[in-house]
Amino acid sequence: MSLLTVSQLLSLPTALATLEREAVSEGFGMISRLRKEWESGVNRFDREGELLLGSFRADRLLGIGGLNRDPYINDPRVGRLRHLYVIKEERRTGIGRSLVQRILEHATSNFDSVRLWTDRAASFYDALGFDRVDGPKVTHVYLIRPSGAR
Repeated sequence: MSLLTVSQLLSLPTALATLEREAVSEGFGMISRLRKEWESGVNRFDREGELLLGSFRADRLLGIGGLNRDPYINDPRVGRLRHLYVIKEERRTGIGRSLVQRILEHATSNFDSVRLWTDRAASFYDALGFDRVDGPKVTHVYLIRPSGAR
């Protein structure tokens, strides 16, 4: 088995189409939104502190996930984990965990917290140290540093 790599994406790989088809078949729209927002220029993960990561084995894209400034809250120190998706056959192999860990490592120099919304993966984020919260457009928060501490 070849080595798994996690790389920053500066453009969308053609292999994203395979992830998108699978995600849509499972009822997930996040990869389609990612592609549409990228193509329109609405979100290219290129503002300060943002990044988009892909997980690859050889040239095969197995997972993707990104970090944005949270568009739902007016605070530049709050990030948002977005569009995390791992192909079904590779789930529970550590790919999602490695993507989230790399995103959180990157977030430490730019954000005080990282928020997300999920309807199906709550236990996954619980296991990674996120706290459940009840708010509009947010189900989980990962506190990097207390508010006000820099």
